[in-house]
Amino acid sequence: MSGSTIERCGAGSPPARVKWLAAPSSPAWLEQAVAHPDLLLIDHAHCERKAAGVALQLMFRYPSDGPLAAALSPLAREELEHFERVQALLERRGIGLRPLAAPPYGGALAGRVRKQEPARMLDSLLVAGLIEARSHERMGLLAAHSPDPELRELYGDLLASEARHFGLYWVLCEQRWPRAQVVARLEELAAFEAAQLAALHREPRMHS
Repeated sequence: MSGSTIERCGAGSPPARVKWLAAPSSPAWLEQAVAHPDLLLIDHAHCERKAAGVALQLMFRYPSDGPLAAALSPLAREELEHFERVQALLERRGIGLRPLAAPPYGGALAGRVRKQEPARMLDSLLVAGLIEARSHERMGLLAAHSPDPELRELYGDLLASEARHFGLYWVLCEQRWPRAQVVARLEELAAFEAAQLAALHREPRMHS
């Protein structure tokens, strides 16, 4: 399994299937997301800030790991740039950024991270990569299917960086653990991640 490998689909299909993921998003999620673009944009802004926070948290947790910091510092800055872009779009549309009820997805994944090192670090990197991979997949769906041209452009523009982000988390894992160990644990976490999406959240979220 390669962290940056994407299976391309034919015309009329979702733009890509990310191999990190155990299962694709459901048509019901896409229908819900397209029907409530404003709520999804608000959630997207929160997600970009959270992604920056995850990268910074890892840097603070492992301060002696220079290569980790060198990789994650630019990622955190890029996530904040994405937040600023989404926030600017919200402001142009007269939509205020406000708290939203979070689905259980993020907390459930965090709960699967083992507590003892070095397993904690491996799981943390893989969970962060899985969330990025799901973001990439769903932005690809929105870029292909949103009826709003401005939103199609936004999600399409972010696809490359989202792919780069989950690819980076994969590389960080491969630099620190044998590939077989990384793949085995990723498969376990990916199956759990997919199961969290089986019950659709009552409101659209980027990860629900």
